[in-house]
Amino acid sequence: MRAREEAGGGLPVHVRPRPQVDAFAAKIEEWVDRSRGRIRADVAHQRLVAMGYQGSERTTRRAVADAKRRWRAEHGRRTCPWVVEPGLWMQWDYGDGPTVAGRSTVLFCAWLAWSRFRVVIALWDKTTPSVVMALDRALRAFGGAPTYALTDNERTVSTDHIAGIAVRNPQIVSVARHYGLTIATCVPADPQSKGGSEATVRIARADLVPTDHNLRSEYEDMAALERACAQFCERVNAREHRVTRRAPAVMLAEERARLHRLPDLPHTVCFGQTRKVTWQSTVSVGGAIYSVPSSLVDERVWVRGDRDELVIVHLDGPHGPREVARHALTTPGRPSIRDEHYPPRPAGALERRPRAASADEHAFLQIGPGAERWLIAAAAAGTSKLRRKLAEAVALAKLHGPEAVDEALAVAADACRFGDGGLAAILAHHGARVIAFPRAGEQRSLQRSTRSWEGFGA
Repeated sequence: MRAREEAGGGLPVHVRPRPQVDAFAAKIEEWVDRSRGRIRADVAHQRLVAMGYQGSERTTRRAVADAKRRWRAEHGRRTCPWVVEPGLWMQWDYGDGPTVAGRSTVLFCAWLAWSRFRVVIALWDKTTPSVVMALDRALRAFGGAPTYALTDNERTVSTDHIAGIAVRNPQIVSVARHYGLTIATCVPADPQSKGGSEATVRIARADLVPTDHNLRSEYEDMAALERACAQFCERVNAREHRVTRRAPAVMLAEERARLHRLPDLPHTVCFGQTRKVTWQSTVSVGGAIYSVPSSLVDERVWVRGDRDELVIVHLDGPHGPREVARHALTTPGRPSIRDEHYPPRPAGALERRPRAASADEHAFLQIGPGAERWLIAAAAAGTSKLRRKLAEAVALAKLHGPEAVDEALAVAADACRFGDGGLAAILAHHGARVIAFPRAGEQRSLQRSTRSWEGFGA
């Protein structure tokens, strides 16, 4: 044995025969070849048992695994590594986004091949206007347009396949011509041909879709999801990539020199009709009124109908088009107004709160919330000499403390006691030692009498 080891032969490999499955080996090979290496071992075991097989399921699993390895060795794909040229390729794909306000969303995931720069944009759907809007924003995030854009065979890109050749959607062809792109699609049901965007979708969903793994809470609205997408892109583009050993944001600065210049205005044909936002922050479509964010007053927007909704899009400067509002379609005379499109409204007639306009008023309101309640109730009751009573309350607060006077003012407001001495009486009832304000009597008054007028007119 030692001589065999020295000769390089080593110990003999002992292969345990499995006579129970050997009789069915040809059938297992046939099933593996017919399923192109995808058949499950438990399914194969059930069929073998029906044919009289008496071996264990564990033996079947080993036999199926061996057959799959032999099949892949003969039929498996052999690909050469893709050496990417800067400024030549980008890819995009879609992933199922989180649910926002009870409605499902879509994650548009774009990937620039050479620099590995990723862009993730949240959309409500995968219609052509939404895809064009996301594509424009992705290209502007890249800082230019590459030569080719590879994507899947969605209806927005390919309408049919004839003899294995994809028939392009005329709208996406017009969009690609506008940006200087050439749209290419991968082989149907072959995600390996666009692995970069597939990986971007997988990483984005793992981070942005709330699960028990990432401890992310539900999103309040679409704006919160867009902020999360922007934070995700900033984070993944700033860290070092495992293949290039450089940050994608750093490599993008080099690749931009090889990208085509973007047009100043995006492709807006599919966005619908243009409207100008009125000073009331609304647009009129078919005689019906719809609100838009108040920051867009006097701006131009695009409106279009999407099934039972009205979609409003605005060009957000260098960032490209952005969907700013969605409304359920309505009719003239029944405007669709969203409160979140407007700043907080000023207090109305029934919600007016006191605001100090002088030092005396400020001193009174500083006593506490009870003073505010008392002033509102006293003013509504038409109380006379109100300013003098405010000064008396301030003086009592200096003597007995603002807490006691604030409590007494609240009680007076609830009991509608606004007369002279009412506040002092409530303080005395609560156990406060009230000092009466001295008043000069008539005997010591300096006011002149009318005795000299007694004979007037006689």
